[in-house]
Amino acid sequence: MRLLLSFIFAELSFATAAVAVENAEPLRIVAFGDSTTAPRANLVPYATLLEEKLNSQSLTPCRLINAGAGGNTTAVARRRFAADVLAVKPALVIIQFGINDSMVDVWKEPPATASRVPVETYLDNLRYFVDAVRATGAKVILMTPNPLRWTPGMQTKYGQSPYDPNSPEGFNLILSQYAAAVRGLAKDMEVPLVDVARLHLEVELTSKEPLLSDGMHPNRRGHELVAQLLVDEILRERLLTPFKNIPAQK
Repeated sequence: MRLLLSFIFAELSFATAAVAVENAEPLRIVAFGDSTTAPRANLVPYATLLEEKLNSQSLTPCRLINAGAGGNTTAVARRRFAADVLAVKPALVIIQFGINDSMVDVWKEPPATASRVPVETYLDNLRYFVDAVRATGAKVILMTPNPLRWTPGMQTKYGQSPYDPNSPEGFNLILSQYAAAVRGLAKDMEVPLVDVARLHLEVELTSKEPLLSDGMHPNRRGHELVAQLLVDEILRERLLTPFKNIPAQK
C-alpha cells in the first residue's frame, strides 16, 4: 500500500509540474545573425522551423525571435546587440556570423585587399556576445558560417585574388579561416557548437544535394538540416528543459 501511495503521489507531482510548465510563459530564443539567418522572400528560415520542432517536443512553449539582418558583420551587429538580443531577455541565443566579416571586396575601386572585419576582431566580437549573454544566465550556441559556392554572378564580382575562381573551394579560402576560428572559440569557451560548414561539406560528399539557393544563402533543405542539428544540440546539452519524455542525446 505504501509503495502504491508513493507511486500515486509521484504521478500527481509529475502531472502538476507538467501543467505548471505548460502554463508558463514561452521561453524566448533569439537567432542572431546575418542574411543567412534572416527571413528571405518565401523561404522559411531555420529559426521558424526550429520553433515548430521545439514546440512539438517541449512541455515549455518556445518563441523564436529572428534577429538576423542582411549584410551584417559582427561589428555592425554589435551596435544592435543590446536592443535586439539582450533586451528581449532570452533563455537561449544562437549566433551565426562570418560571411560578411570575411569578405574581401575585390570589386571595389581600388580593390580591397583585406577582409571587412579582421578575424581577430571577429573573434573579439563573438566573445563579447557570448560573455554578455552568459552574464544574464542565458545559454548560447555558436554556429559556423555556411560555405560559399561559385555562381556566374559571384565569379564576376569576386573572381580575383585572394579568391580562386578556378577552384571549387576558391570562394572559401578566407571564409574557412573564420569557420575554423569559431570552432576554436567554441572549444575555448566551452560553448555548444553547430558546425554548419561541416554539414554542407558532408552532404555534398554523400548525396551531393544542393543546400544553397544562390551560392551564398541556404535553401529550404539547408535550413531544415540546420534546424534539426540545433534540436539535437539542445537535447544533447539540455539547454532547454523539460522535454516530453525525450532523453538527452549521447
